[in-house]
Amino acid sequence: MIDKKVFDLIEKERVRQTNGIELIASENYASNEVMAAAGSILTNKYAEGLPGKRYYGGCSVVDNIEDLCRERLKKLFDASWVNVQPHSGAQANASVMLALLKPGDKILGFNLSHGGHLTHGSSVNFSGKYYKPYFYGVNKEDGLIDYNKLEEIAKKEKPKLIICGASSYSRDWNYKRIREVADKCGAFVLADIAHPAGLISRGLLNDPLEYCHVITSTTHKTLRGPRGGVIMMRQDYDNPFGIKTPKGIARKISSLLDSGVFPGTQGGPLEHIIAAKAVAFKEALSEKYFEYILQVQKNAKAMSESFLNKGYNIISKGTDNHLMLIDLRNKNLTGKIAEEILDSSDITINKNMVPFDTQSPFVTSGMRIGTAAVTTRGMNEKDMKKIVNYIDIVLSNIENKNKIQEIKSEINNWTSKFPLHK
Repeated sequence: MIDKKVFDLIEKERVRQTNGIELIASENYASNEVMAAAGSILTNKYAEGLPGKRYYGGCSVVDNIEDLCRERLKKLFDASWVNVQPHSGAQANASVMLALLKPGDKILGFNLSHGGHLTHGSSVNFSGKYYKPYFYGVNKEDGLIDYNKLEEIAKKEKPKLIICGASSYSRDWNYKRIREVADKCGAFVLADIAHPAGLISRGLLNDPLEYCHVITSTTHKTLRGPRGGVIMMRQDYDNPFGIKTPKGIARKISSLLDSGVFPGTQGGPLEHIIAAKAVAFKEALSEKYFEYILQVQKNAKAMSESFLNKGYNIISKGTDNHLMLIDLRNKNLTGKIAEEILDSSDITINKNMVPFDTQSPFVTSGMRIGTAAVTTRGMNEKDMKKIVNYIDIVLSNIENKNKIQEIKSEINNWTSKFPLHK
C-alpha cells in the first residue's frame, strides 16, 4: 500500500524546488544517479567498522563500494587518507575533536556571527560545551579575516586546535599563514571546507590539504552529492604533540581519526549514502563538473556585482567562491523580513547574521545567497542579473502583495525553462 500522505508531501516539495529560485548557499540539486544510490537497497545493510574490518557478516559488497568511494575522494582532492563514513559535516568535526582533543582543551575558531559555524566553538554546540573556545573574526573596515588578531589570540591562549573555514564568508583563506601560527603554538589545524569544497577540488581556490593537518567537508553543497560528511588528510602524522590513547599507545592520526568516527561518535555507516557519495565523486572528477563549478564561481561574481550596482552592502565587497553575505541595514530591512517576503515570491534565501550585527540570531541584519543550485539548473551570468532584479523588486515592494504575486508568477514561468535534471 502506498503511503499517500507522505508521497503527496514529497511531490509538493518537488514542485517547490522546481518552481522556485533556490539561493540557499548550502543547498544544491543532486543528480538522478546520486539520488538512486541514496535510495537503494544498500539502506538495509549494517556494516560497523571499516572495509575488511567489519563487526557484521555479509559486507563483501559494501566493502567494495566504500573502497571505491574512498579511492575516488582521494583522487579528487589528492589525499592520502580519507574516511567517508561521517553522517554530516558536524559529525565529521565532532569525530576530529574527539580524536585529537581532551575535554577542556582550548580551541580557536572563526566567530559564528562573523561567518563561522556552530561546530567551531559555539556555546550552544558540543564544541563550545566540551572544549574551551576562543574566537577570531573579520575586520570591521573591510570584512576580511583578521589574521593578525588570530595570531595574537593563538600566541596568548595556545589552543590545541585552530579551526578555519566558514558557512558565510565569501573570500578565500590563507591556510599557509594559519599553519605558520599553529606551528608556533603547537596546535593542530582543522580546515572545514564544507561550503567551497567543490571549488577547492578543481583548483579554483587555495588548497587546504597542503597546509592543514585535517580537512573536513560535507558532500551535498558545491560537491553536489548526498547529505553527508568526509574527513581527509594529505599527510599522515606519527603522533604529533604526544597524543596517546587511554592505554598510552602512540598511534598515527589516521588511526585516531578512524576511531573518532567509529566507535567514537557513530555506529553503523550509511552504506547507501556512501554509494551516493561515490557517484558524486565520480561526477566531480569529470570535465562536465569542472565546467559547472567554474560557472558557479562566475555566477557568484556576476551576482555580487549586480547587488553592488543596486546599492546593496555585500560584506567584503565581493566574493571569491559560491556565496555572498549581504548586510541589509542600509535598506532598512532585517534578514527575517527579507527571508519571509522573498519566500512568498518563491525565491529561497536564508536570513544570516552579519559581522558586528545589531539584531538577534532569530532576526539578523543580513541574508546569505549562493549560486550552486541555480547553476546546476543551467543558469549563467545573464540569469544572475535577472535574479538580482527580481530580488530587488520584491524587497522594494514588501507591502505590495499584488506586485509580489506578479513576480512570483513570472518566476514560476521563467524557472520552467530550467529543468532540475537534464
